[in-house]
Parts: sequence; structure tokens; C-alpha cells
Amino acid sequence: MSQKTILITGTSSGIGRASVKRFAALGWNVVATMRNPEKESELGNLANVLVTRLDVQDKASIDAAIEAGIAKFGQLDVLVNNAGFGQYGLFEGLSTDQIETQFQVNLFGVMDVMRAALPNFRARKSGLVINVSSGAGVFGLPMISAYCASKFALEGFSEAVSYELASQGIGVKLVIPHGGVAETSFHDRSAQEFAQGAGLDDYHDFQQQMTALFGKMGGGRLMDADYVAGFIAQAATDGSSQLRYYVGDDARGFVDARLHKGEAAYMAHMRSFFVPQS
Repeated sequence: MSQKTILITGTSSGIGRASVKRFAALGWNVVATMRNPEKESELGNLANVLVTRLDVQDKASIDAAIEAGIAKFGQLDVLVNNAGFGQYGLFEGLSTDQIETQFQVNLFGVMDVMRAALPNFRARKSGLVINVSSGAGVFGLPMISAYCASKFALEGFSEAVSYELASQGIGVKLVIPHGGVAETSFHDRSAQEFAQGAGLDDYHDFQQQMTALFGKMGGGRLMDADYVAGFIAQAATDGSSQLRYYVGDDARGFVDARLHKGEAAYMAHMRSFFVPQS
């Protein structure tokens, strides 16, 4: 089969949606998955695109989507784990359920989708998994500690499992947007589920400062979703063994500090932003 097939999670908006359109334009078969496909009226009209339900918190829907994609197109060649959300709020304001949900979506859901797709890859000793991570999996930020924890875990898991899967001819890659992406509902869910803990007045001044700081940072959030989709396409087609693809304008130097400065210099750089100066 010369026409390759890709399954993408979280395609109702943002990076996932842009990726469906980009791969369809490249002539790929695309399994576009989302939690509520009944609300989708555009993607199914594209050539060689199958829109179907997949909720990463529902294992039955994962299995059904994988089976539907293989039944439609014969096999899967690439899996893109894009679905995710960010749980915002002070750590002390987060409930155990909120933290568990963050990990269920951003980490365990990825694992479950991979577990369902890997037998098809392994049978052919071929395939590629692309996990969409975040700058928050490279550097830590206040007010999104649960999100950072889930993305740091995704980074470590992806790197570790890449060695196992390489023995089966299966590749693993990470696409890492940093700086924010436009045209996505990611931040809508994050805002709806912001943790407002009771009895945390001690954090009031800090929270106000961080809210103002993130507001300024968010003001430059202009990265187009299709731009990120272009890196996903590059990762899917360049034939390299590159693990990480960093995507974005590192205007504040967080990625550069994490990757190229020593620990002391990195922490000094980050604390200049996030530790209130007395």
C-alpha cells in the first residue's frame, strides 16, 4: 500500500484539526477522532478522511476507533496522540480527582491508545507514534503544576518506550509546541476547570502577580495550529530517528535555558520570572 494511513486524536479543533487537513491534502488516509463526532460537519467531507469517536478516557471507544480505521483503510502507519488539556490552578487547590483526570487524559489515555495500535504496527514491524507534548514538559511553570507533571511524564515515557519499540521497527517522536497555539479549545476547557481552592488567601498576591504575568505572555500567543501541524507532518515523513521536535518562538528563553544552561543558571533564569522579588 503506497497510500499511508494516520490516526489522530483530538481533531475537533486546533493542532489536531489542522493536522487532519494537512495530511488529507498530502494524500494520506486520515482517521480523524474526537469525543463528539456528531458535532463535526467539515472534516468528513475531505477525501479519504474517516471521522469517528475516540475518547481517551473510554477504552472501548479507543478499540472501536482503531478497528474502524483498519477496516476502512487496511492498516495504520502513523498514530498521533494529540488530545489533551491543561488543569490550571494552585497545587493546594487541586483535588485528587482533578489531578487524576489530568493524568488520565494526558498520559494514561496516550498509553491506552498506543496499546491498542501497537499490535497492528508490530505485526508489520513498522509504524510511527507521534506524541504531542508541550514546553510545560520541558520546564516547570507555576499555576499549572498538574499539567507540567503530566507532560514531564509523557516526555519520559515516550523516550523510554522508544527504545523498546525500536526493537520492533516502530518509531516514537515528540512534537513540543511552546508559547501557546491559536485556534484551539484547549484553553477553553482549562479555564472551565480552573481549580479555585478554598482557604488559600496566603497565595493571593502571588496568584495576582502570576495572572498578570501569564496575561502578558498570552498576549503573544499567535502560533498558528497549522504551523505546528507542519512539524507533525515533518516528523511523520522525514524518515529520521529524531526524538524531539521543538516548535515555537522561545522569546523568554525557557527552552534554551533548560537545554543549554547549567542547572544553577537555568533556575536563576526561571526564578527571575516566577519568584516574587522582595
